[in-house]
Amino acid sequence: MKLSTKGRYGLRALIDLAQYSEEAPVSITSISARQDLSERYLEQLMSMLKKAGLVKSVRGAGGGYVLAKDMASISIGDVLRALEGSLEPVECAGIGPDGGCKASDNCVTKYVWQRINESISRTVDEIMLDQLVEESRKKNCAGIDRALCKN
Repeated sequence: MKLSTKGRYGLRALIDLAQYSEEAPVSITSISARQDLSERYLEQLMSMLKKAGLVKSVRGAGGGYVLAKDMASISIGDVLRALEGSLEPVECAGIGPDGGCKASDNCVTKYVWQRINESISRTVDEIMLDQLVEESRKKNCAGIDRALCKN
């Protein structure tokens, strides 16, 4: 499985948004500057995240984007699925409940694909956005006056 730039950049943008939107909405321009990402591409990513119910847009002066949910309730799996679609690296008809594969009854490899798919889903669903925000703060605050960093 290889994530596209949508997943990689979208996750970076959402972490940035989570860090900076606690006080006020965050503009695409500010995320773009901090993350060195195209504003036009960020608009597309934010639109996808908004459609998935992960962010909200705030109109008007001082507007921008904010999280639609508490960051502790947004899993990385939620984010990646909103941006990438299915995260299954192997599509196997024999795994599904309808068993749409003719060889499904005698195929033992479907168990390998099922375990890989379940492992990826479990991993991304266990990591929450607030954990990544905390890790980011730790990295950004290393070697800096701790008074400048949120605990």
